[in-house]
Amino acid sequence: MAIQILGMIGHREVSEIIPATTTFDKDYIAKFAQAHEAAGFDRILVGYWSDQPDGFLITAYAAAHTQKIKFLLAHRPGFVSPTVAARKLATLDHLTDGRLAVHIISGASDTDQQKDGDFLNKQQRYARTDEFLDIVQNTWYAQTPFNYQGEYYQVVDAYSEIKPLQAHLPIYFGGSSEEALKIAAKHADVYALWGEPLAGAKEHIEKLAPLLAEQQRQLQYNISFRPIIADSEKQAWEKAQDIYQKTKQQLEQTGTQGIHFKHPGVGGQRLLEAAQHGEVLDRNLWTGIVSLVKGNYNSTALVGTPEQVAESIADYYKLGIENVLIRGFDPLEDAKDYGKELIPLIREKTAAVDQAQQKIA
Repeated sequence: MAIQILGMIGHREVSEIIPATTTFDKDYIAKFAQAHEAAGFDRILVGYWSDQPDGFLITAYAAAHTQKIKFLLAHRPGFVSPTVAARKLATLDHLTDGRLAVHIISGASDTDQQKDGDFLNKQQRYARTDEFLDIVQNTWYAQTPFNYQGEYYQVVDAYSEIKPLQAHLPIYFGGSSEEALKIAAKHADVYALWGEPLAGAKEHIEKLAPLLAEQQRQLQYNISFRPIIADSEKQAWEKAQDIYQKTKQQLEQTGTQGIHFKHPGVGGQRLLEAAQHGEVLDRNLWTGIVSLVKGNYNSTALVGTPEQVAESIADYYKLGIENVLIRGFDPLEDAKDYGKELIPLIREKTAAVDQAQQKIA
């Protein structure tokens, strides 16, 4: 299977090195999505935060201003009933002409969940997610009314006339805890990894293998990085140090404004542990930003020329990770830049991996 390359869009220009100057910019949404489409990305993620605009509407707006690029909408269970969420997602799949996937996030931070009125603990949230996905998928695919009796959700004669436009609407799922891995094995089509070193990524795959065997299922894997590229390796590392200084300066000036800090989950803790083993791991995996942002969100970068970064991504592809999400510290301009050399090189080098494996087989 050819590699799938994902990006990420937002509703305003902001990053670790770019302070927010507005709350919402609909023109930026359209421009951002169009830039990813022009650059050759396959799919773009629309994120979820407890204090930010609604992702359903952002996705619909971005889809209306693009033609082919697919979308990955992040959604947290617990705030919309699963039958309603299923109908919303099915409707959005029609509005996007079958370009939708959903990324289910149970929520790693008690504090962040409580901002929206959710006071379940982490273990309970994962149990609720399991039930949520049971009902969502029944709502999507059941041809007759169904009942469901769970600890968190109960429905009687539930049925939806609208189904996803796609025969199967993909479900992405992340999380490094044991609870998360079990739910991924049961429900996910794609398991999302943060940008760990090769050994850490391989460890996740090996942990999921027996759980998938129990469920008699298979899934794909996605991994996320923040590529920092330049014409030479030296220039790329100079650029990385400039990003470090700008990030540090912005944090000192504005605190957490524009950067959504929370207590990191197991995935974030794993990034922090990786950072303790060195600032540069494997070929060119840079952990410099991880400590600054306290392990929150995807903050590991691949640094080098487009050729070097593509080679590193091909290393993960050899492990069986067929999806990669790449986003920059200057989000819009980096998306454009990735399309010039990096994305074509990623496709070229992963295709070469496929060809080599076919010869062996």
